[in-house]
Amino acid sequence: MATSEAILQVLSGSLLPGLHHSDKSTNNFNSVHAIKANVNNTREKFPVSMRVLKSCRRVYALQCRGGVFRGKTDVSRVESIGCKCQQAESVSGVTAEDHNETWVMGREESIPSVPVNGTSSELSTEEFGIGEQLKHEKGGLTTNGKSAAAGTIKDTMLAGRVNLIEDEAWNLLRDSIVYYCNNPIGTIAANDPSSSSILNYDQVFIRDFIPSGIAFLLKGEYDIVRNFILYTLQLQSWEKTMDCHSPGQGLMPASFKVRTVPLDGDDSATEDVLDPDFGEAAIGRVAPVDSGLWWIILLRAYGKCSGDLSVQERVDVQTGIKMILKLCLADGFDMFPTLLVTDGSCMIDRRMGIHGHPLEIQALFYSALLCAREMLAPEDASADLIRALNNRLVALSFHIREYYWIDMRKLNEIYRYQTEEYSFDAVNKFNIYPDQIPSWLVEFMPSKGGYLIGNLQPAHMDFRMFSLGNLWSIVSSLATPDQSHAILDLIETKWAQLVADMPLKICYPALEGQEWRLITGSDPKNTPWSYHNGGSWPTLLWQLTVACIKMDRPEIALKAVEIAERHISGDKWPEYYDTKRGRFIGKQARLYQTWSIAGYLVAKLLLANPSAANILINEEDSELANAFSSMISGNPRRKRGQKRRSFII
Repeated sequence: MATSEAILQVLSGSLLPGLHHSDKSTNNFNSVHAIKANVNNTREKFPVSMRVLKSCRRVYALQCRGGVFRGKTDVSRVESIGCKCQQAESVSGVTAEDHNETWVMGREESIPSVPVNGTSSELSTEEFGIGEQLKHEKGGLTTNGKSAAAGTIKDTMLAGRVNLIEDEAWNLLRDSIVYYCNNPIGTIAANDPSSSSILNYDQVFIRDFIPSGIAFLLKGEYDIVRNFILYTLQLQSWEKTMDCHSPGQGLMPASFKVRTVPLDGDDSATEDVLDPDFGEAAIGRVAPVDSGLWWIILLRAYGKCSGDLSVQERVDVQTGIKMILKLCLADGFDMFPTLLVTDGSCMIDRRMGIHGHPLEIQALFYSALLCAREMLAPEDASADLIRALNNRLVALSFHIREYYWIDMRKLNEIYRYQTEEYSFDAVNKFNIYPDQIPSWLVEFMPSKGGYLIGNLQPAHMDFRMFSLGNLWSIVSSLATPDQSHAILDLIETKWAQLVADMPLKICYPALEGQEWRLITGSDPKNTPWSYHNGGSWPTLLWQLTVACIKMDRPEIALKAVEIAERHISGDKWPEYYDTKRGRFIGKQARLYQTWSIAGYLVAKLLLANPSAANILINEEDSELANAFSSMISGNPRRKRGQKRRSFII
């Protein structure tokens, strides 16, 4: 008993003077001092560098006074956004006493410390007087000959180790916060001190911030999310041009950077400027289609979690929602209700053969439509937009559920397809050739389970399994309840292929050989089982957790989180892992990747409080379900109607 108490003292930090824990949340983001002081107290090992902003004034659409953001409701086109600030006092190199921050593992030999910025140390368990205790208890006896439950100490030590991993993750997440005009505005993509090439990893990415924003919301720290939503909204109105061409209004940037530059003619004063990238500087010059969709999803989550509906009710925010919807719902040449996009326009932002109608975009599109319908203010001016939105919801859900779904039954149906059918009653509507069925799929498809394919176009089905698209189809109710359970059944059945040593495969399987050369253009970063081409991405833990909680199967997510906890901290929170089983840290992966850290934290917070997942979940309402049933009964595959039908909900 005395030894167990000693171990608990070790875990609580009483025997380690440098081990500090802080459960106190930082709720006031209006002060740089409040944030930095909190980080310094909980993680004394890190040097603190801060810039004390003395005064700042509004330029164009934004107003900053005393660190408080105030936005105008009537926002016109913004040509530039800046904050005039007096020369800051620089405080750098402030380093507290270098303490060891350790975790306790269920090992006899040593207790490795939590690695911080590439440093770690080994502390012998003998220093704490528990080495012999562990050796004897492993054999079922204590040093005084009494029987003991070996698992009790091991479980206690593992629990303490997990707590330390979470503490480290929170410290790293807060260290990644970016400030604009003395306000927290987002988190940088990665804070890897070992990398000599920054590229754009020091920017705030819209999609990357989503798990960070959710983590702060669940922690009760709302200001950073509110600031992110309102500041990025201003960037939506910027003029976006590449080679004399401008995309449609409503496009959200892929990322932005806060630059501190000296004022013209005054070396004693500085100006903070937001510098957005709409894709004109991105690798491949691809516009981020998913940014606006994620922005709407986060806006709804902020309102539901904080209870502050005033943000979504603002005139400028309502206008921003409508601009995104009009851009997505605009008429085009496409015959399908799915969004037509180029390759690389979402999380997979390099050439991977997903151009056309990728599932990830469709799932986010469907979710954003439902969120927008919930937040749009009822007014006559929005009637036509809401009508178009409702019609698109019905058509999109029917299209995805009917034509993207594949299981053993559907696979056998495709195998027996007739081709070259010219009729309104054709079974093989998209003229899919049975020879397209890849040999790997025959072995991969279980008798119980299924998934939504990656893409569908005339004479082409992309049979790869894309994790984010399938998981968000569950979260958004784009997939039916039966399909949602079948997707989770597939993940459980094919655990060795999709999870293995590190969750979760971004897609399965990888493109290899001639297929890889033709589809990726021999991309050296997307080699087989690496990066977007079958790599394992820890950030997907949070989407997996939300999907599992919605379907009342949290044990699947819990198992995945436990696997990640084995070595993600020791590996320094990589962006992704390589190889079929995810055993190697990605060959070009950034360390201390923010959304790997935030994804883990969101998963832990949601598993501890499953009801909080409701801020992200979309439940299908009865009217939409009835409209979908009407769509099924009117399907030309079953019966051709004589009149075009419109469903108004």
